[in-house]
Amino acid sequence: MKQYTQETMAGIFVFIGIICLVYMAVKLGDVSFLGTDTYILNARFDKVTGLRAGNPVDMLGIEIGRVAKLSLNQKKLFALVTIDINKDIKIYSDAIASIKTEGLIGDRYVSIDPGGSGTLLKPGDTIVDTEPPVDLTDLIGKYAFGAVKEGK
Repeated sequence: MKQYTQETMAGIFVFIGIICLVYMAVKLGDVSFLGTDTYILNARFDKVTGLRAGNPVDMLGIEIGRVAKLSLNQKKLFALVTIDINKDIKIYSDAIASIKTEGLIGDRYVSIDPGGSGTLLKPGDTIVDTEPPVDLTDLIGKYAFGAVKEGK
């Protein structure tokens, strides 16, 4: 009888451990079983230097989503950034997406100016007004070799 009690306790302990592991995997992996609370938008950029999948997307300084995927359109020569936006965030057709840097040499993120044209972007639509990242190395090189004009 004592042996069955110990085996039962060990089984309960293992079961609770497995439940905890599944819970942590779902929470840390952002897995959703009952649908998603985001929608997808695309943004078309000339250059996406330093941007990676998983980087944050913010609006007015508040994180509203994440970069889902980066792809290249070789026919029209542009980079397509696919972003997951929280469902409750509304973005208009005249929105502007910019790639910015956190701090001087921090990670890149996408900043969205929401616009206000009255026409909302639908899931899967593309933001065409974009600003590529500022390349600090190019700026320093231009300044060092005199390509930057002072006072103009």
